[in-house]
Amino acid sequence: MNPQAKLIFSMSLLLGTTITISSNHWVMAWTGLEINTLAVLPLISKSHHPRAIEASTKYFLIQATASTLLLFSSMTNAWFTGQWDITQLTHPLSCMLLTAAVSMKLGLVPFHFWFPEVLQGSSLMTSLLLATVMKFPPTILLFLTSPSLNPTLLSVMAIASAALGGWMGLNQTQIRKIMAFSSISHLGWMSIILIYSPKLTLITFYLYSLTTAAIFFALDTTNILKLSTLMAAWSKIPTLTAALMLTLLSLAGLPPLTGFLPKWLIIQELTKQELTTAATIIALLSLLGLFFYLRLAYCATITLPPNPANHMKQWHTSKSVNTFASSLIMLSIMLLPMSPTILTIP
Repeated sequence: MNPQAKLIFSMSLLLGTTITISSNHWVMAWTGLEINTLAVLPLISKSHHPRAIEASTKYFLIQATASTLLLFSSMTNAWFTGQWDITQLTHPLSCMLLTAAVSMKLGLVPFHFWFPEVLQGSSLMTSLLLATVMKFPPTILLFLTSPSLNPTLLSVMAIASAALGGWMGLNQTQIRKIMAFSSISHLGWMSIILIYSPKLTLITFYLYSLTTAAIFFALDTTNILKLSTLMAAWSKIPTLTAALMLTLLSLAGLPPLTGFLPKWLIIQELTKQELTTAATIIALLSLLGLFFYLRLAYCATITLPPNPANHMKQWHTSKSVNTFASSLIMLSIMLLPMSPTILTIP
C-alpha cells in the first residue's frame, strides 16, 4: 500500500476514535464510528486476496447494520425524551437497541459470527487494529451509558461470550482465529462488570490491548499464522518464543503475570456485589481459554517440528526484535506488582 494512503487511513482512524470518545451528542458519536469503519476497510482489503475482499465485505455489512441500529436507538430516545445527550439514554427500548448495536460492533455473543472470519482474512497488523483500536470507541459508548443498561441482559451475554470464546478456541489451528475467540472471551469479562464498576472495564480493556499487541507483534516478527509454523519458531528466535509463551499465559490470566490482575479484580467486585454464582461460572469458563493458551505455549516452546512437515521448510536465521515489541512483552508480563496503585485509582 502507498505510504501516503496508509498515513491518511491511520490519521482517519485516530480522528474517528477521537470524535467518538469525546462527543456528547449521539450523531457525533455515530459520525466517528463511520469514519473508523471507512478508514479500516482499505487496510483489510489491501492484499487483494479473495479472503481479504470477503472479510472487508463482511466487516462493512456488519458495521453498517450496527451503526443503523445505533442511530435508530438514539432517535428513539430523542423521540420519547427529547434528549440527544449520550449520558441521557433512559428509554428501555433505546437501551435494548443500543446494547444490540454496540454488541454487534464489538463481537459479543450472539453477534460474534463475523469477527473470527474477518480476522482470518486480514493481515496480522490489521487484525491487531480490529482486536484493539476498533473496539475502543464502542467500549467507551458502553462506559458512558452503563447506568442505563440492563444488568441481566449484559450478564447473560457476558457469560455466553466467555463460554463460546473458550469453547470455540479449543479446536482451532489458525492463530488469528484463536486470537479472535480470545477477544470474544475477554469481552465477556469486560461486559459482566460494566454495570457495577465501569472503570474496571476500562482497566481490563487496556491490559487486554497491551497483551494482545505484544502477542501480535511477536507473531508478526516471526511470521507465524498457524500452529504448524509456531512449532518451528523455537529454532529461529528462542528468546522471543519464550517471551511469547509467557505473554500467552498472561493473556490466559495465570496468577504471577499481568493478565491475572483484571480477572482477580473482576471476581472480587462480583463477589462484593453478591454475584458469587456469576463469578464462579465465569471463572470456571476461563479454564477453557487457559487450555488453548497452554496448547499454544506448548507448541511454541516445548515441541519441535517433525521431520516430514507439511509446510515449507523455513530458514533458521536470527531475526532482530524491535524495542517496542520487547517493551510491550515486558509490560504484559510484569505489571502485576502495580495492582495496589491501580486499586487506588478513583
